[in-house]
Amino acid sequence: MQTWSTVIVILATLMVATVDAKIYERCELARKLAKAGLNGFGGYSIGDWMCVAHYESGFDTSFVDHNPDGSSEYGIFQLNSAWWCNNGVTPTQNLCHLNCNDLLNRHILDDIMCAKRVVTLHKSMKAWDSWSRHCAGHDTSEWFKGCDVHLKTDLSNTEW
Repeated sequence: MQTWSTVIVILATLMVATVDAKIYERCELARKLAKAGLNGFGGYSIGDWMCVAHYESGFDTSFVDHNPDGSSEYGIFQLNSAWWCNNGVTPTQNLCHLNCNDLLNRHILDDIMCAKRVVTLHKSMKAWDSWSRHCAGHDTSEWFKGCDVHLKTDLSNTEW
């Protein structure tokens, strides 16, 4: 019976989420992330955030990935249901105090606030394997090149 309940919750989530979902264009997302204060947050550039969003979700707000441990990852930054949000199925810490479905729409301010919390609590972007594999130590400026995003030049600031 639990399996059917899980399937029904997932299907309902996908049906609702796709109504208001969005796949962001690169420059549109770069401007939105900069406006929301991610440039320089935790010492990371917009390029780092763009790189993570690309490798995690392809800039798709409705993307959901299911893990072997039973947890799922939601939204543009693929925030895990065991730690960051509540999907009603997975036991969770819900450290961002969010319903996971709220991470699946075009309104990404809640995703951004939760991603900031991830970086604050982990004191790095290493919580995302994609950042460690594809972004760390690389020139991430290509992610916002030509996007008319004004960046901080000193990213050593670690104010949270």
